[in-house]
Amino acid sequence: MNLNTTHVSTIVVGAGQAGLATGFHLSRHDQDFLILDANERIGESWRRRWDSLRLFTPARHSGLPGLANPSPPGAYSSKDEVASYLEGYAAQLGLPVRSGVTVSALARGADGFTLATSDGTFTAENVVVATGANALPSLPSFASQLDAGIRQLHADDYQNPGSVEPGPVLVVGAGTSGAEIALEVAASRPTYLAGRPTAHIPDAIFTLAGGAYWAFVNGVLTLKTPMGRKVASKFHTRGSPLIRISMKQVEAAGVIRLPRLTGVEHGLPVADGATVPPPKTVVWATGYRPDLQWIPDLPRDEFGLPATRRGVVKDIPGLYFVGMPFQFALTSALIGGVGRDADYIARRIADSTAKIGQLPIRRAGAK
Repeated sequence: MNLNTTHVSTIVVGAGQAGLATGFHLSRHDQDFLILDANERIGESWRRRWDSLRLFTPARHSGLPGLANPSPPGAYSSKDEVASYLEGYAAQLGLPVRSGVTVSALARGADGFTLATSDGTFTAENVVVATGANALPSLPSFASQLDAGIRQLHADDYQNPGSVEPGPVLVVGAGTSGAEIALEVAASRPTYLAGRPTAHIPDAIFTLAGGAYWAFVNGVLTLKTPMGRKVASKFHTRGSPLIRISMKQVEAAGVIRLPRLTGVEHGLPVADGATVPPPKTVVWATGYRPDLQWIPDLPRDEFGLPATRRGVVKDIPGLYFVGMPFQFALTSALIGGVGRDADYIARRIADSTAKIGQLPIRRAGAK
């Protein structure tokens, strides 16, 4: 392990879409920065997702600043195409990414931040956390009460129908991910889908009015507008709308719909007012939560997310976030929407650097 201390003006933690977009804008402002990522390869978190996963928005709205998504404009990029795009993005723009580095602790001192990592100690005046809100699978508290004979896996571990046992499958969570997994599994196994679905956006919206729709969700549904603030207030309890799949398609494939699960009795799942046939496998499509344990004294909101003002942590000067859900807009966590927030944070960092008279003289090298 390298125990030397490396100083960089700004450390970006995470080399996914949020971290890379932040790097692009920091570079435009001639800032001294380094991106650290726990994966050995850029895009690896996408490569690990289930085989048939595709983006929920077309490629024309799924590009980072400075380099368009190479997929056809109306296509929905596969998870491997997204991974390759991110890897190529970092390479073509020459972003300084140091892969295979896990950050285990962050400490704030009088002169800035100290980061303990698997590659030694780093110090910085600014830290941008760009690891997103999907770092850790989220499970309901009663999941541990299920009978030991029922195989359980989170959507994060699902790869294809071969991931589940022969016999009935219960998919929990009726968002887009849960609906797509249920639809796929139903071709070979009796499948049940539990949960309250969100609203469905018809394909025609993207086909016939895609530009106008994107302008609406990206430009109107923001924290600056009354409508956007209303949507934001319900976002974390209702979730994102169904895109590219509808409950009609799911039901037509033979998937049996169930209400929201409310708990476990005698080792078996219980739904709100409905009988749940005993499953052989339960797939939890119940979302994710951010990994923030390494950041002490971080203020959080009622949903456990960082309490920020458009990504700026008021109580911890120099600490910023990019890529959190509805950080500024409905699209803040999406590939096509994260660039605006990254630009905002990069400008804040550039302004603070100028104010204290720190002129960037180098860029820390990747290895």
